[in-house]
Amino acid sequence: MVVTMLTRKEIEKREAEFLATYAVPSKNSKGRAYHEKEHPYRTAFQRDKDRIIFSAAFRRLQYKTQVFSNFEGDYYRTRLTHTLEVSQISRSVARTLRVNEDLSEAIALAHDVGHGPFGHIGEKILNECMKAHGGFEHNRQSLRIVEVLEDIYSHGKGLNLTWETKEGLQKHTYSDTDASVPVNYSTLESQIVDVADEIAYNSHDLDDGLRAGLFTENDLHDLRLIRGILDKIKAEHLNINRYQYVHLLIRYLINEQVTDLLKESDRRINDSNIETREDVKAAKVRIIDFSEGMKKKKKEIKEFLYENFYLNPHVIKIVDLAKECLNGLFEIYIKDPSKMPTHFCKKSQVQGEDPYRIICDYVSGMTDRFAYDEYKRQTKE
Repeated sequence: MVVTMLTRKEIEKREAEFLATYAVPSKNSKGRAYHEKEHPYRTAFQRDKDRIIFSAAFRRLQYKTQVFSNFEGDYYRTRLTHTLEVSQISRSVARTLRVNEDLSEAIALAHDVGHGPFGHIGEKILNECMKAHGGFEHNRQSLRIVEVLEDIYSHGKGLNLTWETKEGLQKHTYSDTDASVPVNYSTLESQIVDVADEIAYNSHDLDDGLRAGLFTENDLHDLRLIRGILDKIKAEHLNINRYQYVHLLIRYLINEQVTDLLKESDRRINDSNIETREDVKAAKVRIIDFSEGMKKKKKEIKEFLYENFYLNPHVIKIVDLAKECLNGLFEIYIKDPSKMPTHFCKKSQVQGEDPYRIICDYVSGMTDRFAYDEYKRQTKE
């Protein structure tokens, strides 16, 4: 039996045969900021995925808060597990809609590397610390990490990712108020990551809240989307324990959202006559989106989570700890930059560099545990 290895050119040929005309083929990438020779067996976007996974910033996501602090236990989601869930959903949606799943996955894997310690609370605190120095926003920090801070390719090249992956990071945002993020998308791949992120965090926040005992299944019965799923579970599954019950709830919830997303997105692609990537960019509405009915149901879930999860005293108790650690570290390093590692200390003293930005790079890269331990160590000296 003759085994023929799959080369990059053969993968690109398969993409040309399978991908829709509005997708982004690896062969048509606009390239990298610094020219590199193509790899014989991996496409440009596959290399992007590999570089992100092997980066230090990606590894640190394992010990960065999603909602529950890393000190709460090992079961709850972290930035890393959230990222992997977004990646999985992005791949599935991209494959079904016949766009480039490698590009969607690369954007998904890198979309949260710019988050600081202590979750969104930490992001708000870092933004306050940087208020007079350009602020802090995790999407822009993700781009800064892959372009500058992850300097494993030497000489300030960062990860030297493709233009399309970096564009996807720039346009991925939770906020409509960030003027630095363009409002239009030039690829469906980047839109997919945006929606996959929303599906993932709504679903796993419900899962974590249920398993933490912050609310019960009965509390969810007024939510239309959840009520239908609970009724379905009761009708189809008898004699299951609570662990299985919650697992089925989250599984069905993700499936309901993804199914609606695929059907609505396919409808919009056809109704908007999307045939090319230029058509995607020129579209007046988002192409990858939920139906209006699903949006209303999802809004109910978001409102429930805000009241019963994000504002729960068990969750927000991290606020005081985060403020003490992050504000304290900023004050310590501004007063004495030599207390940072040599690389950051030297960089903060380079003419033209804003020392606040360098300190922010260092502090935002910390994990929850490291930030806490470092603050305690510094204040004891």
